[in-house]
Amino acid sequence: MKSLSRLALFSLGIVSASAHEIGTTRVAVQFQPGQNFDIEMVTDAVALGEKLETLAGRTLASSVTVPKMQTLLTESDQVFRQRIKVMFDGAEVRPDISYVVTPPVDATSAMAATIHLKGSIPPGAQNFTWNFAWTFASYAMTIRNGNAETIATQWLEGGQTSAAFAIQAPVPMVSRWRTAWRYLTLGFTHILPNGLDHMLFVLGIYLLSKRPRSVLLQVSAFTLAHSITLGLSMYGLLTVSPRIVEPMIAVSIAYVAIENIFLSELKTWRVALVFGFGLLHGLGFAGALKELGLPRSEFVTALLTFNIGVEAGQLSVIAVAFLLIGWQCSNRVWYRPRVVIPASAAIACTALYWTVQRAFF
Repeated sequence: MKSLSRLALFSLGIVSASAHEIGTTRVAVQFQPGQNFDIEMVTDAVALGEKLETLAGRTLASSVTVPKMQTLLTESDQVFRQRIKVMFDGAEVRPDISYVVTPPVDATSAMAATIHLKGSIPPGAQNFTWNFAWTFASYAMTIRNGNAETIATQWLEGGQTSAAFAIQAPVPMVSRWRTAWRYLTLGFTHILPNGLDHMLFVLGIYLLSKRPRSVLLQVSAFTLAHSITLGLSMYGLLTVSPRIVEPMIAVSIAYVAIENIFLSELKTWRVALVFGFGLLHGLGFAGALKELGLPRSEFVTALLTFNIGVEAGQLSVIAVAFLLIGWQCSNRVWYRPRVVIPASAAIACTALYWTVQRAFF
């Protein structure tokens, strides 16, 4: 079990990892049919700058400022254009590009680059396609024709060419099943592998007791709670600043882990606390989902399947923990002193670090 303790302590080396990395790039395309196009792309400025500098054989400074990043992007315009394609009827056009870098809005966000690509639609052009190869993650591209109410959303992988969009016709509607599958996948990946803070909280729930009933009660309370706040937030009925939510999520993780060190059986008030902490985590899920956006035509479908994906991710964390340490070891006399306490201590230290980081930096 020494290896397990080392593995838990190793998590301290990755505490600065972001918990909400579904995708840091968003693309919005606006057409005035027969006239102009305007493409707005928002992405992580530091991640983009690192790729640009690596391609140039340099290393991005660890303390790069907003003005320096602005200069880097502007001076790297020709390099940036090499991995981005705006095409009409398969023919590439050269848009005008402008770069604006803004500082992080809070302790949990990144320096952002807003990039505008503008130009004229070639006369008689029928279809539009797009390719962006400066990211490796999934990202959403929305497209609107003129002042139309309907907005189409297409999810792309970095370097993938989009499906052709008809410029003159109404934007195509994505099927309900495709929407459901996409948001189910996004919910799952928000936990595994990208939601380290949520994973540690679920592990904290699992580690308290080896009895399935204890785990089930806590997970049920957590699920009910975060489903409530996720739904209320997405419908605009509840809004809480990430400056409050993110540090409190870290506090909830630390509390559960520390309590595991002193408790060996589930108490009634523990379930109530987990419910309260679930309300916080639901606000965190809502923050990530708001960044992605929900299709208006399938709002409920996307919201429900995202939540189901989150649940599948959480249950997967518990299943892996059970297979690795619970199935064979939970009844051993050394399970608590060699597994539960060291792992909980490592989780608590990680969460306390996050609390300070998110609250003050």
